[in-house]
Amino acid sequence: MYYQLATLTLPFGSAGTAATAVQQFATAADAGGELLGCWFTDIGRLNQMLVLRGFADLNALEAERERTLASASPFGCGELAVSLELQGYRGFPWMKAVRPSAESGVRGPVYEIRTYGFRPGGMQPTIDLWREAIPAREKVSPCVVAMVALDGVPRFTNIWAYPTVEARGKARADAVAQGIWPPKGGPSFLTTDMHSTIAMATAVSPLQ
Repeated sequence: MYYQLATLTLPFGSAGTAATAVQQFATAADAGGELLGCWFTDIGRLNQMLVLRGFADLNALEAERERTLASASPFGCGELAVSLELQGYRGFPWMKAVRPSAESGVRGPVYEIRTYGFRPGGMQPTIDLWREAIPAREKVSPCVVAMVALDGVPRFTNIWAYPTVEARGKARADAVAQGIWPPKGGPSFLTTDMHSTIAMATAVSPLQ
């Protein structure tokens, strides 16, 4: 699966209006892909809406990127958004495709979006190590997706679902205490360019 993670920077207090507009834009008759997640940041860089969409192939991803950029009002927020960033990704090849909460049973409403930079040559070892480590890690909390960026600085983004911010802290501490996370040897393939955002599911998000 291929994914697009869009980041809209919005004026304070506009999340509800923007979420409705995003849903309409992403589910329009001429829209490509599938709306999977729509979150508003709570910890990290604030006043941002993160929109995750899924695509069956790279051509579909590129076509929807072009539609979005050519629109007079991308995501229906042309007059509202201060800025827009679009990032393309390919899911780790062994991971299941992201599905809405109603199908997958994965629920937040707290979602953590983490991005790590790869050292040169670090991508494939990271993918392989995650494949070994993720079954045990998911017994603590579910990983929504891990995906490699298609352009820009070599990096990958992983998204995790938690019922509360407190549960997120406990899950991470438990995983470390059990010795099941991070993947053994994994950090040696990563740079120190790492950042994390905690975001809440909006009312229109299929991932709730």
